Amino acid sequence: MGVPPKKTGGARRAAALARVAVVVRANAAPLWWAGLVAAGAGAWPAGLTGRRVGLWAGAALFLVTAAAVVLARRGRYTRLAEGAVRAARGDFLQDRAVTVRLRRRTHRWWLAGAFVAALASSFAVPGAGGLCLAGAGAGLWLKARWLGRRERDRETLYWVRVDRLAKGPAGGPVEAYRSTGVAAGDAAPGGARRR
Repeated sequence: MGVPPKKTGGARRAAALARVAVVVRANAAPLWWAGLVAAGAGAWPAGLTGRRVGLWAGAALFLVTAAAVVLARRGRYTRLAEGAVRAARGDFLQDRAVTVRLRRRTHRWWLAGAFVAALASSFAVPGAGGLCLAGAGAGLWLKARWLGRRERDRETLYWVRVDRLAKGPAGGPVEAYRSTGVAAGDAAPGGARRR
């Protein structure tokens, strides 16, 4: 990815932009599948609570975690979207595949550690850690769907500067989103591949 051009004459600097919904959705699938694998493998040992109690606890954790992820920073996402400014002509729209690859690479060690922790927790509460991990993945997917509905309703796609993503698409360094029409980029509203 080349360095995007800069605007001169006092105008706003052009920037590399990633789709907000794609960033949110990027780690949903890895968390979901890692969680299911950890839950399946973790259901074999009886653990301290027994399999039945462990799986019921896991189901509850799945729902609680998914809901928490969906609701986390929802107000900030809404405020940033409402204050979005139109993307400049020189802004570089990052491809969906590039955004997904970079986000997953950034979080690969965190995901690996969460997977190991979910497996280890099965010796105490079988399957619960894996289902909690899967719930986080489901929550991210649902949050991306919520963003997609907002994008479709307003016929606007939301983008965030790549250099502000260290703490996520709604983190402190993000001051504002940029917006385009729904035809921009290679991802549909909600961050899925265009059909």
